[in-house]
Amino acid sequence: MSPLFPALVAGSDRPALRFGADALTYEELAEAAGALAARIGGAGRVAVWATPTARTAVAVVAALLADVPAIPLNPRTGERELAHILGDSAPAAVLAGAEDDLPAGLADLPRVDVDVRAGGGTGPAEDGTGRAGADARAVGAGRAGRNLWAAETGSAASEAPALIVYTSGTTGPPKGVVLSHRAIAASLDALEDAWAWTADDVLVHALPLFHVHGLVLGVLGPLRRGGSVRHLGAFSTAGVARELGAGGGTMLFGVPTMYHRIADALADDPALVRALAEARLLVSGSAALPVHDHERIAAATGRTVIERYGMTETLMNTSVPLGSHPRPGSVGLPLRGVELRLVEEDGTEMRAYDGESVGEIQVKGPNLFSAYLNRPDATAAAFDGDWFRTGDVAVREPDGYVRIVGRKATDLIKSGGYKIGAGEIENALLDHPAVQEAAVTGAPDPDLGERIVAWVVPADAEKPPTAEELADHVAGLLAPHKRPRTVHFLRALPRNDMGKLLKKALPEALHG
Repeated sequence: MSPLFPALVAGSDRPALRFGADALTYEELAEAAGALAARIGGAGRVAVWATPTARTAVAVVAALLADVPAIPLNPRTGERELAHILGDSAPAAVLAGAEDDLPAGLADLPRVDVDVRAGGGTGPAEDGTGRAGADARAVGAGRAGRNLWAAETGSAASEAPALIVYTSGTTGPPKGVVLSHRAIAASLDALEDAWAWTADDVLVHALPLFHVHGLVLGVLGPLRRGGSVRHLGAFSTAGVARELGAGGGTMLFGVPTMYHRIADALADDPALVRALAEARLLVSGSAALPVHDHERIAAATGRTVIERYGMTETLMNTSVPLGSHPRPGSVGLPLRGVELRLVEEDGTEMRAYDGESVGEIQVKGPNLFSAYLNRPDATAAAFDGDWFRTGDVAVREPDGYVRIVGRKATDLIKSGGYKIGAGEIENALLDHPAVQEAAVTGAPDPDLGERIVAWVVPADAEKPPTAEELADHVAGLLAPHKRPRTVHFLRALPRNDMGKLLKKALPEALHG
C-alpha cells in the first residue's frame, strides 16, 4: 500500500507547515518527525499535548511513523477529565514542547520534549522533568527516520490504530475513538475527489489540534496531498486576510463561529473581502453554518462557503461538491466510499427524498472508526449491523442532498404529532434582523407532548424583539406548528472550544 504521506517519503524543499515563526519544509519535517519516531518507537501509546503549534504536528506525524497510536490532549481539559483519559488510554509518555507547562495530572508520565528541528530535544527524563539530556537513540536519528519512512510506511493505510481521539463526553465520561490508518487515508482521499484537493493548495486555518477537524483534516490532509498548511495559532480576521491574501492561501477551514466573525467584519475590511474572493475553497464544519452568514459572505465576496458533515467516529461522511450551486443549510452528498441512509425510530430504512421526513443518519464505509477503546459494550451499541448510528437527524432532498436538522437526543422535537428538527427553526429565527444567535429545544407539554422553546441572543439587548414577533416570523417562514411557544432571551449561548452549542447548559445560561 502507499504511505500515508508520500511527500514525506520523497522529501523536498516544498513548504509543509507554518505555525507563526516555525516553518518546516517536507525535508525538515521528515527529519524532525523521523528523529522523534526513533525515540518513541515501541512505546505502546503516547499522549500529545496538543497546543496549536508546529510541535503538535511534528509529534503526531512522528507517532504515525513509529506505528505508535497518538492521543491528542486538549490543553484546557479539566483535572477530572484528564485523569479519566489517562487512566483509560494508559499512554507510556507525553509529547510536549520544552516550554509547555504541563498540569499536575501528567507529572507521573514520562515526558518527551518535542523539537521541530531534527535531532533536537530530549527523551524521557530520568528526573521526570523532560530536560535530563539527549536520548542516545536520537543520535543520527534524522537520517534514520528518513530510512524508517521508506521501510515502514507500507502499512500506513492498514487497520493499525493511528489516533485515539476522545469524545466531548456529553452523554457520560469521554470515550476514546480508535481511528486507523485506513480510516484516515480513506477519508482524506475521498475529500481529494470532492474538493479537487492537490499539492498546489495552501490551507489556512486556526482550528484546535485535539479534534479531527483541525488535526486530521487541517494538518494530515495537506500533508497527504503534498500541499502545505498555515496555522494562525489563534483565530483573527486579520490573520485570515493576511494568509489567504498576500500569503497565497487557497483554502480556508473554519467553524461557524469563525465564519460569523468573518461575516461581521466584511463591511469594514476590504482586504478580507479580497482574500476570501481569491480563495479557491471555503469550508465550514463541526456545526451548521447559519443561512444568514452564508448569504452575507456570498454577497460580499462572490464565494460560496461549502459545508461538510463528519464526526470523530466517522471522519468525513458528506460534502457539498465543489462547483455546485449554493446550498445553504445542506451538507451535500455522501463522499466516495460512504453509504448513508435515514432510519425510523424502529430502525426501518426511510425511502422518502422529500425534504420533510426526518430520520436518524446511519453510515458505513472505510472511513469508520475501529472501536471505542476499552468499551466493547459501547462499540456494539453504536452499530446496527454494519451501519454506524450517528445520532444525528436529517432529511434528504429530492436530489439526494442531506440537510441535518439536529441531534436525535436534543434536537428532534415531537410536538402535536409532528417530528420537527430544531435546526430549521434556528435558521428561521436567525433570518430575523433582530436576532444575533438562536437555539431551539423541546420541553414537556401536557397538550402537545413537547413544545418548542427558543433561546435567543438579540442583536440589540436594549431592544429585543417580542416573543410573539419571533413566533409569527417562524410560522410565516416554515409552518404554524413550528412556531416557538416559549422564548428566552440570553446574553450569549454556551459553546465549547469548537464553537458547538451546548444545549444542556442553556438553563444555566438563563440564570447565569
